[in-house]
Amino acid sequence: MTDIEIEVGQLSEIEDPGCREFAIGDGDWPFRGFVVRQGNEVFAYQNFCVHAGHPLNWSPNRFLTKDKNAIMCASHGAIYTIESGECFAGPGSGKALRKVDVAVRDGVIYVSGPDSM
Repeated sequence: MTDIEIEVGQLSEIEDPGCREFAIGDGDWPFRGFVVRQGNEVFAYQNFCVHAGHPLNWSPNRFLTKDKNAIMCASHGAIYTIESGECFAGPGSGKALRKVDVAVRDGVIYVSGPDSM
């Protein structure tokens, strides 16, 4: 399995704070993740609940709590910090989301990850 870099989009296109999903690879099992913009910083994680093993969101690009201060799993309400991906409330407390390499170059967000699960 080789890491592949893909373009997620312009930083300015994502709300502050806000999220955008991405997939690396094709076929039935691409690697799925999301980026979170917080000011000029961007964090990226695999879209995979540490508690139940399914995607965190129910609707596209919706990963944050109502106050947009944390990442929330839509199924069981686990809450994760934006900066570290660590679960601090709900099922999965003490575990963390899998980080994905992310960079912003010339206002464009890039992520690097495997091309399949």
